[in-house]
Amino acid sequence: MINNQIREREVRVIDENGTQLGIISLVEANKIADQKNLDLVNISPNVVPPVCKIMDYSKYRFEQIKKEKEARKNQKTVALKEMQLSMVISEHDMCYKAKNVIRFLTDGDKVKVVLRMRGRQQAYADQGIEKINKFFSMIADHGIAEKPAVVVGQYIIMIVVPKK
Repeated sequence: MINNQIREREVRVIDENGTQLGIISLVEANKIADQKNLDLVNISPNVVPPVCKIMDYSKYRFEQIKKEKEARKNQKTVALKEMQLSMVISEHDMCYKAKNVIRFLTDGDKVKVVLRMRGRQQAYADQGIEKINKFFSMIADHGIAEKPAVVVGQYIIMIVVPKK
């Protein structure tokens, strides 16, 4: 809230330089702000008496929006990529998929490696875990297993994160 939107009788006032003027009436605080051609901004409304600062509100809002844009621009969202394998995957196909996973990891993304077991293959889950661990050994230089290979129904799942 700024200027006439503030409804308290007394406020603790801080001027534009950061020095405290003490607890004064709202009318007097507005007069001081008007004399300096600045705004009286309620920066801490939940305390008694509320804390108000004398500042140029439009310049303050501009700076806040600029900081938020800069923070959003520098923010890296980590995507969760998925790579699917099968129990009967050939060595060459596994190398090709490992190359793609290495590319994902170098881009900074997490990778969920999923091996699907169909029909009778579910009885040989230990072979599937061996296959997914062999796949991980191909990409171990670029990533760390955040979650080791786990059998979940007809899938074996491992989550790999990039090395720092």
